[in-house]
Amino acid sequence: MSASGVAAMVEKLIADNLVMVFSKSYCPYCAKAKNILSQFSLKSYKVVELDQREDGGAIQDHLQKLTGARSVPRVFIGGKCIGGGDDTAAKHSSGELEKMLKEVGALA
Repeated sequence: MSASGVAAMVEKLIADNLVMVFSKSYCPYCAKAKNILSQFSLKSYKVVELDQREDGGAIQDHLQKLTGARSVPRVFIGGKCIGGGDDTAAKHSSGELEKMLKEVGALA
C-alpha cells in the first residue's frame, strides 16, 4: 500500500472509531492501555496490532506524522490522540479518561 493509502486508512480508522488503539501484541505498555480500556463498556472500540500487519511500519510512520511519536500504543479518543500506555493510565487514575469517553459518546 502506498504512503497515501496508509495515511487514508489510518485516518479513516481514527475517524470511524470513537476509541482507536494502534498497538503491538507483545508490548507491555499496549497491554496496559488495552486492559484499562477493557474496563469500560465501549460501543466503538478498535485495536490494530501493528506487529501482525505487513504495513505496520508504514502505519507507525504515519502515526509519527500525526502525533509526533512513533511509539505504541497510540490511543485516540474521539479522533484525538491522548498518548500511550502511561498517559492512558494517568488519565484513568485522575478520572479524566472516563470523562473523555463520556464526552465523545463512547460509553455503551
